Amino acid sequence: MLERDVEFQTDLSLRRTRTIQLDQGDPDQKREEIRNYFHASFDIDEALLQTLAYDETFYRRADPLRHPLIFYFGHTATFYVNKLLMAKLIEQRLDPKLESMFAVGVDEMSWDDLNTDHYDWPSPPEVQAYRDRLRALVDDLISTLPLTLPITWDSPFWIIMMGIEHSRIHLETSSVLIRQLPLDHVRSHPLWQSQASAGPTPVNEFLDVSAGTLTLGKTRKHALYGWDNEYGGHEENIPAFRAAKYLVSNGEYHNFVADGGYGEDQWWTSEGRGWRDFHKAAHPRFWIRRGDEFLLRLMLEEIPMPWDWPVEVNQLEAKAFCNWMAARLDRPIRLPTEAEWVLLRDRTVKQDQPYWDKAPGNINLEHYASPCPVNTFAFDEFYDVIGNVWQWTETPISGFRGFEVHPAYDDFSTPTFDTQHNLMKGGSWISTGNEATRDARYAFRRHFYQHAGFRPVESEAAVNIVQDVYETDAMLCQYCDFHYGDTHFGVPNFSKVLAERCLDLTDGQARGRALDLGCSVGRATFELARGFQDVTGLDFSANFIRIGVELQERGRIQYTRQDEGELSSFVECHLEDLDLGHTPDRVSFFQADACNMKDIHTGYDLILAANLIDRLYAPRKFLETIHTRLNPGGTLVLASPYTWLEDYTERPEWIGGFRKDGEPYTTLDALQDILSPRFEMIAEPEDIPFVIRETKRKFQHSIAQLTAWKLPP
Repeated sequence: MLERDVEFQTDLSLRRTRTIQLDQGDPDQKREEIRNYFHASFDIDEALLQTLAYDETFYRRADPLRHPLIFYFGHTATFYVNKLLMAKLIEQRLDPKLESMFAVGVDEMSWDDLNTDHYDWPSPPEVQAYRDRLRALVDDLISTLPLTLPITWDSPFWIIMMGIEHSRIHLETSSVLIRQLPLDHVRSHPLWQSQASAGPTPVNEFLDVSAGTLTLGKTRKHALYGWDNEYGGHEENIPAFRAAKYLVSNGEYHNFVADGGYGEDQWWTSEGRGWRDFHKAAHPRFWIRRGDEFLLRLMLEEIPMPWDWPVEVNQLEAKAFCNWMAARLDRPIRLPTEAEWVLLRDRTVKQDQPYWDKAPGNINLEHYASPCPVNTFAFDEFYDVIGNVWQWTETPISGFRGFEVHPAYDDFSTPTFDTQHNLMKGGSWISTGNEATRDARYAFRRHFYQHAGFRPVESEAAVNIVQDVYETDAMLCQYCDFHYGDTHFGVPNFSKVLAERCLDLTDGQARGRALDLGCSVGRATFELARGFQDVTGLDFSANFIRIGVELQERGRIQYTRQDEGELSSFVECHLEDLDLGHTPDRVSFFQADACNMKDIHTGYDLILAANLIDRLYAPRKFLETIHTRLNPGGTLVLASPYTWLEDYTERPEWIGGFRKDGEPYTTLDALQDILSPRFEMIAEPEDIPFVIRETKRKFQHSIAQLTAWKLPP
């Protein structure tokens, strides 16, 4: 047992702290509020780990997908150092060795090293000493950093709040790990006493929720601290639905278990079946079968099954129960969407934390250190709209329109924007600080366990699952940035310039249909739709085409941009921000071989082929037949840097860039020879520069030559 554990921290006020209002007040008073919030957060974090019975318990892996608790003991302190250094609020590390060890490792991401052979963990007293040094450092910064109100996410004190709220996330996630430790490795604690009452299973029913319109997301002027995924906006019209009066209780869920629900494939998604079969699951993880009876494992004890408490399951189990219930009732039962949950919350919860006098539900640690019966906390006709346990949704997390990554924490949200992490809403008994606020958006992989349950809804409305993934393919991301990203060195956007030249060249002529051949990720396709009624984008790469389709269907794309080595930044682009919001109805995208196009791709008034001919396997065939795709009087615009490479075009197929009859023979010479029998060159060749960003400090600067050709009427 650690010496520091001789006297338990029993200050129950630690369980009633609330996040700080950051937009008003006296600066000196605000400084003290933040100081008190910081120390309370540090204290309660350490008080939670006082429940570990032995030093050796710190090194046990409670969950194979997570580090041992010694990691989290150090991680919540190291986080401050990393963010303060990044924000240039401190100049050096406290302990480089420990800070390297405690930096990253909370989810199944590629950078998470969970191999225990790679760690020489320090002792708990060593980590406590490190935490003490960090506590003194942050306390001093709170005293000396400049503080003006409002505190925004550009303010030094935002980084302090980030560290505090981050530690409160781990208060919850560490409690789940403690719940998975053997009972003989944990001990009771006066700060973590569970709720004792239990009763019969309440009869659940579905109640009406009328239709409504709401806007999700908040602005940067919001009074409370928020994580980057909370900002931006999304408006949604929500049809009327019905929601369960209570969260699903252990007793209600037991009907599913007793009916053989874990053995029936029909109730489970393919992902759910894989998880169930791998873990040989027959009931929720925290249920313990003893003979014919069940016990419930809480954080520090096992108790007879409280059938009226909310069941705690992962999202896959919650989804399977809803499918089973839908079949039994012959009604469309599912989990709520994020928007449906927020609509119900806004209709029934009168105040947000930190503004309530007392938490209206079992949340923020203001009532119990465990769940409690589902019929305890009423919100009008419903119960537990917030608190008790988190509520799983159908919605994978993604960014709202206008999402931006906070520069000090670029991997908080975007690694979860992969369709594999579903949102939980409402908070649990141990959700404190930001987690207990209206706009909190936390997501975990569907097979993960948290203090989470669910409330079924009945609705005919289809659930739109947004496939919101940041594109990471290096080449594809380069082209996304080339088409839709920032300009560099004063060189205008290449695709936009080409489209503008095409519109200039066709001024006063027919502008019915246009073809963007070799459209890549589609910027010129959309730009041509400023003047043409119907624009087709064709590319050989389906990977490129899907970016154009995503923009057409959703109006935005998200991609990573390599900065340096393994460091990346995240970019979101909207057609509306490029003044192209009116164009999607005029464009269509298809995969096609430019040298072997389908017959349907004909009848165009304009064909643009940008950076294409020196990437074709048969450029001469293409040029000799392209006139068949144009209407009489149609215009062909070619642009290329003439970079002939055998990687793309075998040497005998090059049309230029070599000596012919002993003399230099350029691609422009070849274009004139091949096209002039059918086309008239209508403008002098023009150089169009372009820049492709490879990394933050490496760029390709090239010059394409534009030529324009016209078929006779």
